[in-house]
Amino acid sequence: MEPSERAQAARDRVPRIDPYGFERPEDFDYAAYEEFFSTYLVILTRRAIKWSKLLKGSGRVQKSMTVKRYIRKGVPLEHRARVWMGVSGAQAQMDRNPGYYHRLLQGQRNDSLEEAIRTDMNRTFPDNVKFRKSADPCLQKTLYNVLLAYGHHNQGVGYCQGMNFIAGYLILITKNEEESFWLLDALIGRILPDYYSPAMLGLKTDQEVLGELVRTKLPAVAALMDGHGVLWTLLVSRWFICLFVDILPVETVLRIWDCLFNEGSKIIFRVALTLIKQHQALILEATSFADVCEKFKELTRGRFVTECHTFMQRYIIIYQDLKEDKEDQGSIADTESPPLRAGHQYAHF
Repeated sequence: MEPSERAQAARDRVPRIDPYGFERPEDFDYAAYEEFFSTYLVILTRRAIKWSKLLKGSGRVQKSMTVKRYIRKGVPLEHRARVWMGVSGAQAQMDRNPGYYHRLLQGQRNDSLEEAIRTDMNRTFPDNVKFRKSADPCLQKTLYNVLLAYGHHNQGVGYCQGMNFIAGYLILITKNEEESFWLLDALIGRILPDYYSPAMLGLKTDQEVLGELVRTKLPAVAALMDGHGVLWTLLVSRWFICLFVDILPVETVLRIWDCLFNEGSKIIFRVALTLIKQHQALILEATSFADVCEKFKELTRGRFVTECHTFMQRYIIIYQDLKEDKEDQGSIADTESPPLRAGHQYAHF
């Protein structure tokens, strides 16, 4: 069979809309995806059996070395919401505050907050059939409620762009408004403090830390950036703000989030460094400011990021390399400290 025939055959077999409701892009490589998924399906089945045994008869999922190991190898979709709720502390918060979410929705009106959220509704996942007004049910209403409740809950943050994409993914996974709210609170309130506040101090600090990590670990890339006057904020702001949503393929983002909910903000650094280190040779081909920006767009496309299991295996290798560097230099131990409390460029590792 000719390559074009194989590609068409794969296109005929693979659904045009993925399991989460996203339409596959025009340039989607159906043949490569089918080849990958046939192998990944075996892994998913094996992991599902192990997770079912681990969770059988247990109540709330709690952090442990076993759970950490299982999470790094992937959480099956049917267990994902329960695992995220448990390891992030969201389940505990929800249990301690019965009725709180619904009281927030019934609270005093805030016209500016409501308008800001409404403005972004149609911009949120236009390629997802579940968020279209024609959908039944339409998840736009669910998304609006979650963001409105969070804006009332955390008035220092209110609402800012990027939160809509994050809340949207939470809704797709949990299929539950209240759980999505508490997971959003875990991310914004505890895991990523000051990422979404008006000054975005946590976000800015963490981008600076990434720059220092690249300078130490990948000096040639740092030198290229300096030579062309490219700022990290220009290249990776969306990575951090959107937590790779709408940047990397859906299943890859979910694998990253599995670890993020369990291990904290350091996961964002590890993923960013995985992308940069894996494509170092490509980046170093850049000959201008615009070329550097274009190369960084290429980092988030292609087979490497589509094959989520291979990506996460590579991510672990990058992490081990950094850990060895840290131990060689006698730096501080691994920590779960929030970004602003990090006193050292390796604190997240």
